[in-house]
Amino acid sequence: MNKNIFFRQQRRGLTLVEIVVVIALIGILMSVLGGSLLGTFDDSKRDTTRISIGQVEQALEMYKIKKNKYPKSLSDAAKYMRNQEVPKDAWSNDFEYTSSSSCGKDYEIVSYGRDGKKGGSDNDADISSCGSDDD
Repeated sequence: MNKNIFFRQQRRGLTLVEIVVVIALIGILMSVLGGSLLGTFDDSKRDTTRISIGQVEQALEMYKIKKNKYPKSLSDAAKYMRNQEVPKDAWSNDFEYTSSSSCGKDYEIVSYGRDGKKGGSDNDADISSCGSDDD
C-alpha cells in the first residue's frame, strides 16, 4: 500500500508525449486562426483605402466649389484635406489622379492595391473612385 502512495505523489508533471500533443494542438489552432486573420487584415486595408478615396473626393468637391473647377493635381487640393496633406492608400502608395474617368465623372482616383502596380487581382487589384474594383 505504501508503494502506491509513493508513486502517486511523485507523478506531478506532464510526460513528454502530453507536452508534444498540447504543442501540436496549439500549432493547429494558430494556423487556422492565423490564416483567417490575415484575410481580415487585407480586407481592412482595402476598406481603409476606399474611405481615403472618399475623403479625397470630398476635398476635390470643396476645391470645385471654391474655384469652379477641379484641380490639375491632388496637391492643388491639399488645402482642403486633413492636415492639409494628400493621403496615401493603406499600403503607403500615392493615389493616381486623372481629370477624366471611365465612369462618367470629371475625375478618377485610383489606388493600385498592395503591389502598387496597375491591374492585378485580389489584394493587388486596383481600387477606383468609380467603384470598379473586384469587391
